[in-house]
Amino acid sequence: MKIQKCSLRKIVSFINNPDEDGGFWLPNIQRHFVWKEEQICRFFDSIMRKYPIGMLLIWKTKSQIRHRKFIENYKSDIRWSDFYVPENNKKKCIVLDGQQRLQSLFIGLHGSYEGLELYFNILSGMDSSKRSAQDIKYEFKFRDSEEFPYVKFKNLVCSQTTNPILAASNLIKEIESKGRTLTQEEKEKIAENIGTIIETFCSDDGISYQELDSIDMPDLYKEDDIVEVFIRANSGGTLLSKSDLLFSLLASKWDDINQEMEELLDELNKHGFEFKQDFVLKTCLVLLDKGARYEVSKFRSINKEDIKEKWGKIADALKDILDFIRGKTFIQCDKALPSYLALIPMIYARYHFPKSWKNVNKADTYLLLTLLTGTFSGNPDSLIDDCVQKIKETKTFNTDEIFNVIRSHGRTLQLTEDRFWQIGYDSNTIYLLFNLWYKEFNFIPAYDNNVPQIDHIFPQSALKKIKTLDSETGRLVTKYKKQEINQLANCMLLTKEENGAGGKSDTLPEQWFEGKSEKYLDMHLIPKDKSLWKLNRFEEFIKKRKSLIKRKFSYLIV
Repeated sequence: MKIQKCSLRKIVSFINNPDEDGGFWLPNIQRHFVWKEEQICRFFDSIMRKYPIGMLLIWKTKSQIRHRKFIENYKSDIRWSDFYVPENNKKKCIVLDGQQRLQSLFIGLHGSYEGLELYFNILSGMDSSKRSAQDIKYEFKFRDSEEFPYVKFKNLVCSQTTNPILAASNLIKEIESKGRTLTQEEKEKIAENIGTIIETFCSDDGISYQELDSIDMPDLYKEDDIVEVFIRANSGGTLLSKSDLLFSLLASKWDDINQEMEELLDELNKHGFEFKQDFVLKTCLVLLDKGARYEVSKFRSINKEDIKEKWGKIADALKDILDFIRGKTFIQCDKALPSYLALIPMIYARYHFPKSWKNVNKADTYLLLTLLTGTFSGNPDSLIDDCVQKIKETKTFNTDEIFNVIRSHGRTLQLTEDRFWQIGYDSNTIYLLFNLWYKEFNFIPAYDNNVPQIDHIFPQSALKKIKTLDSETGRLVTKYKKQEINQLANCMLLTKEENGAGGKSDTLPEQWFEGKSEKYLDMHLIPKDKSLWKLNRFEEFIKKRKSLIKRKFSYLIV
């Protein structure tokens, strides 16, 4: 295993470039790029501060394996399958460990992030006593234009000259030619930073990489060995989650898994939900009777061909359960589904016992109670496994039997009145409750910004201004705490139009409800006594509205 060194500027020139020793590419087993703008900027700050950035792991090969390009101009809505390279037996260097770092360098020095390029504050680099709370010494930002002191970073690194004195002189002249007079201190800081840039990005020992050479030593590293090396290189740190590792193993045996996964997720999520790759893979493990818990041993023992051969059947089960949710329950969008894990036992029943699933009873009740009571919160793997075991025994989805399993785990299915009133503005179940409440609302509009919005009836801004005398300190303090302001009885659901510009906003209820129809007041369960709509009657309004809400949802509360 050879260790190579080269400059950061040079290694970026290898990316997607077959003329540079075959070029650097990403294997199909690599997960997607996940770093955000702040992480990329911090990475460049670390380089400038000469912090160690770790060694890369490269596999040099001529194998006909599926691989893809690095992304020059990153956008969050890209389709990863668009970057695949046709399989070939040409020489290439496959990056096994270091994607996030190399991708960040490529974006910063050659490309863009969401249409913005990387800029450097040429006057940054102050001593520690003057740094920001984020402990950033060298300030980088993604911007759409240059404005002093921000200079496009790729122009500094990729300049024709590597003489720091000449490079600094040229930059100073360029800045002053645009009408900015620099002080001597600023000129010295610019010269210092240019020197640091050239030293860190252009020196030959900028970055090291280990090279597994299957060209000169074809018998030493086989493809199965590479997969094992990849897993060991990544599973010890935080670069890959366990679900990423499972996906990488699938990808090593199934070239089309990325495209199949993208197509399935697109199909599931076109209706306003947010199914993730992690959920699909966990479901696959359960459907293949491997249990819900992610364990590295499963990645090695699972028959990858099983998932490949049964993918169509797995996808059908997922889509059928989604159709059931959309067609026969109150859940119409992602916000009303606080836990996707509650779906796994249903998917298992549909997958293994499709005939009995057609006649299933009370599955909507199962979803409602498990989601409202948080049954599958925390660590529910053993609960999922026991629910699945009960389905295998009964060969059907028997809601009462599943509820018994849940109770045996010490998890309650009772929504007590105290627990019910814990639902509020910040609760992850309030949208679920409002889906039940406001069945006539369109929760999945064509345009995301038109999604209905939860709003305070008595505005936060108005309630926070109300003061009361603290009996202990004798000082005026805010009368209503956050919990009282955000409680369910002070929340309502508004359309985007109602809550947008010129809409309710901070309008007090006595103005907002004036002239509204009885049908409107009934829909929102608003007390019809107009005197309760006044700000000084807030507590009486809440008491009355609670009674109206309790009456509406009496069938849920025990």
